[in-house]
Amino acid sequence: MQKADAGASAAESDLSESVPGRSSERPWTFALLIAPVAVLSNGVISGVLSYLLRQQGVGSARGAAIISLLNLPQTTYFLWSPITDFWMLRRNWLILGSVTSSALLIVAFHQKNLATSTAVTLLFISACLCQLVVASCGGMMGTLHAEVTRRSASSFYQAGSLAFGALGIFVLASLAGKYSLGTLGWITAGLICLPALLAFAAPRQDFIQTSGLSDAMARLWSEFKVTFVRWQAIPYTLCMLFPMASGAAIGLLPGLAVDYGLSGQQVAWMNGLGGAVLTAAGAMAATLVPARVSAPVAYLTSAVINAATLLILGLGPMHPATYFAGVTLYLFTIGACYALFTAVVLEFLGASGKSGSGRYSIINALGNVPVVYMIFLDGKGYGRWGTRGLPLTEAIVGTVGAVILLSWFLTRRRQAAS
Repeated sequence: MQKADAGASAAESDLSESVPGRSSERPWTFALLIAPVAVLSNGVISGVLSYLLRQQGVGSARGAAIISLLNLPQTTYFLWSPITDFWMLRRNWLILGSVTSSALLIVAFHQKNLATSTAVTLLFISACLCQLVVASCGGMMGTLHAEVTRRSASSFYQAGSLAFGALGIFVLASLAGKYSLGTLGWITAGLICLPALLAFAAPRQDFIQTSGLSDAMARLWSEFKVTFVRWQAIPYTLCMLFPMASGAAIGLLPGLAVDYGLSGQQVAWMNGLGGAVLTAAGAMAATLVPARVSAPVAYLTSAVINAATLLILGLGPMHPATYFAGVTLYLFTIGACYALFTAVVLEFLGASGKSGSGRYSIINALGNVPVVYMIFLDGKGYGRWGTRGLPLTEAIVGTVGAVILLSWFLTRRRQAAS
């Protein structure tokens, strides 16, 4: 790592070229722009696909392997998503990715069985193409001018992702027994394509021209250096990689419900549609945090609060009321953490410039790392200390990580004020 030099300053000036004025900023659009990938990734792949596979006689082991493969693009999309910075406007890439992804999904759903190699291949390519939506949204959010607008866009972005993912599960699960698989494919394609058309209402994006390959590569390197090759990038990178507010417990808490005396219907509501509403509401509540509070400080503070909610489950009586109270507060606060995490990503990113989508994809992909290792650690906590060990493991590890980084950012802020 090295400190930013004069060349970096010039790059920072270049990064501001395509920033639109405040009058053209419409942060609410990002709640709809993220819908295509939310429907496919959360609604289909991580939602109803396992149910559809079981309906077709596919075993649980084979189904789990397929779903695991189809989730891979969410962590590796930074390898191909930088393409959205070139050749045409990012909103056009968003529409193209949504339309082609839904077309392949329709073909996959018209196969005899979703577990065939052809269907799985089509679904995998569809998932890869749909990740262009994430990269395009990140690049477009990077062009937003005002900090308060960036915070609002982050909240709408996360709320839309959660809400449309839940909507996809609800619609497809409700219709699965009434319509053929092919018809479900057309319905899913509609849920993916229609919100993508709102890209035409996104903030105006000017395509940044370069005079040739050498000029383009020089510009890309200068922008990457401004973002990543500086001492200030280290704490932001740690914000992506540290274990706080990972949300790893979201998929694990339903497994603890029986220990607290809940029925299957109560679990389905609390961790299904009701849980999606809570997390979306938490994401929108993050807009109440004043823009003058730096994004890392707001995010890390909310992460400490989120960890504290798990103490209700870890220390409270094994009673349904304990589960309802703990999970309600956990899901609401994790929604706020998700929104503020995106705000940190945008602050780390800076302005989009020529490479905004690529840099956003790299930063955002780093944020998936804690989810993976915290699921492992939570499982170890459960295996060693039982039901209470799972929430307490995430609470303790998350609090330690958040407090360490929060201390650094608060200290840096006081030094800057001095």
